[in-house]
Amino acid sequence: AVDVLTNVDLVLAEDTRRLHALAQRLGVTMPASLSYHDHNEAERTPEVLRRLAAGTRVALVSDAGTPLTSDPGYVLVSRAVEQGIDVVPVPGPSAVLAALAASGLPVDRFLFAGFLPRGSAARRRELRALAGLGIAIVVYEAPNRVGKLLADVAAVGPGWRVCVGREVTKVFEEFRRGTASELAAEYAGEERALGEFTVVIVPEAVEAAVGGDDALL
Repeated sequence: AVDVLTNVDLVLAEDTRRLHALAQRLGVTMPASLSYHDHNEAERTPEVLRRLAAGTRVALVSDAGTPLTSDPGYVLVSRAVEQGIDVVPVPGPSAVLAALAASGLPVDRFLFAGFLPRGSAARRRELRALAGLGIAIVVYEAPNRVGKLLADVAAVGPGWRVCVGREVTKVFEEFRRGTASELAAEYAGEERALGEFTVVIVPEAVEAAVGGDDALL
């Protein structure tokens, strides 16, 4: 990643101030940079594609995580692929994979569902549908809604095991683990949670399947 940032001609960043702070910590001399985020990607993409077609080497950096995974970049990458421009992924921090690794739950098969619907009724319907897949579920949630999300998980599956990751891959990273009902009670008592949340949810059907495999061994 450092090699890429050092040798490209242009870096697109969700927030150029964060990018320059990162470059300073890494001791990297940055090339030209340009802001690229949800609010300007439609406007900026044609310009960037013209530069790419002319041979400019461009890197795309998101603030916290991997571009396109609930972060900007889909418009640019999809159009670059359509035009036959090489797209090279550079592995970086992923809250999804980090939360799965730290959860202590059976997550060899999982679905990343992004953000669930905001309304409680729609969210519960979605949770029931996802539980029917028989695999672990990973979702993102905003701090002002994480308590409501956990309350809905507890309403659908009170015994489901859950791992709540806060600020995963960042300085103040922490994890809380327990059943859905236990964690719903914990977060109900907090006036306002802080940070960005990654929640790993394991329906009981997944636990039963893992138990069955162990019994066969």
